[in-house]
Amino acid sequence: MKKILSVSIIVFILFVSGFLAKNVYAEDTQSGKAAMSEMLLAYYYPQTDAKSEISMRIVNRQGQVRERRLTMLRLNQTPGGDQFYYIYFHEPADVKGMSFLVLKHVGRDDDRWLYLPAIDLVKRIATSDKRTSFAGSDFTYEDVSGRALDDDAHELIGEENLGTHPCLVVRSTPKRPGEAEFSYRKFWIDKTTHLSLKVEHYDLKGKLYKVYETQEIQTIQGTPTITKAVMRDIENERYTEITMKNVSYNAGLTSDIFQERLLRRAPRQWIGE
Repeated sequence: MKKILSVSIIVFILFVSGFLAKNVYAEDTQSGKAAMSEMLLAYYYPQTDAKSEISMRIVNRQGQVRERRLTMLRLNQTPGGDQFYYIYFHEPADVKGMSFLVLKHVGRDDDRWLYLPAIDLVKRIATSDKRTSFAGSDFTYEDVSGRALDDDAHELIGEENLGTHPCLVVRSTPKRPGEAEFSYRKFWIDKTTHLSLKVEHYDLKGKLYKVYETQEIQTIQGTPTITKAVMRDIENERYTEITMKNVSYNAGLTSDIFQERLLRRAPRQWIGE
């Protein structure tokens, strides 16, 4: 009888321990997802719409520099929901007039098009292409308009200070590994602004291959805004710097601007020259 009772107690302890462990993991996952959700809202969805001018410097391992100047328009349909992007390239001459349109959808694949003026071609970007280089930079198409929250499992793995910024550290792992070029990513999310200050990308073998870092944050129209950042390609020893200028929120953008037909004929009232 004592032996049966002892076994029962052991089984009960193991059951409770497993239950508690599962609950702790669930809480970590839930907290991680909440932190990532706040980050996505703060980074990709601030205010109703936004217009900004972006300077891009692409530097290779020999120190050679290529520069891009572009305008980005962004309109939210709903906070955290469907969203539109229009990006127009002003400089240099070989990319002038190139434009990029994203109709971002929740729960299904985004619609993405790229206009190449040199050959007067509007190219639809396939789902698999969204993880390729954006305009020859170290940012991907997915980096520009974001990755869906539910594409990954998010685990809160700790807290850490980056300089004077207390951060939550979240590990995000693709739910469908075969559809991503990374095995996981680690995010350092500022506890005050909810902006991502650093992101480490690990390849399918678990090796660090790309690092994003926020270099400057300014408060614009009451909204903490990343105005300078860098993406570093560790393996190829190159990096891309982006600087945001003349950022304006709630500029009055409307959905009729974000149409495929306007890739060839940019909305000059918003894009300028």
